[in-house]
Amino acid sequence: MTEPDPTKRTTIKLDDMDRKILIQLQKDATWSMDRLAKHVGVSKTAAWNRVQRMTESGVIKRQVCVIDSVSVGLLETFFIAIKTNQHQQDWLQQFNTVIQKWPEIVEAHRLAGDVDYLIKVQVASTREFDELYKKIVAEVDLYSVTSSLSMEVMKHESALPIK
Repeated sequence: MTEPDPTKRTTIKLDDMDRKILIQLQKDATWSMDRLAKHVGVSKTAAWNRVQRMTESGVIKRQVCVIDSVSVGLLETFFIAIKTNQHQQDWLQQFNTVIQKWPEIVEAHRLAGDVDYLIKVQVASTREFDELYKKIVAEVDLYSVTSSLSMEVMKHESALPIK
């Protein structure tokens, strides 16, 4: 999923109550509005209004279920570091189309520094990664590509450090 255009977001000011709600929702978004309201110390209507406001403004992008990748057979995580000598708009559009095409690509970042792009891939096997890798390099012109297999996940958080 591509990130929304930050210039089209509505900026809202978050207060301490909003932050308490966001912290709890990041831990468990399945809580009922009544339980959430009691936990943060506001009425159910006030909590609902705050959640709606933060959703409409884009602070809350979506609510999802976090799944253990190994439990669903996605045993391998690879990172692909890409350097390119192409920076024209048409190449960027083509590259974006390619990375959006496959659900195995779970993250993609454009970077500052020596590496231009970093892609995270979740697959069942090294063979499956190799097949995907071949498809990517066949569809887009890349200058230098390096792949790395994650040997161990030492930390993986979806919750942001809201203060």
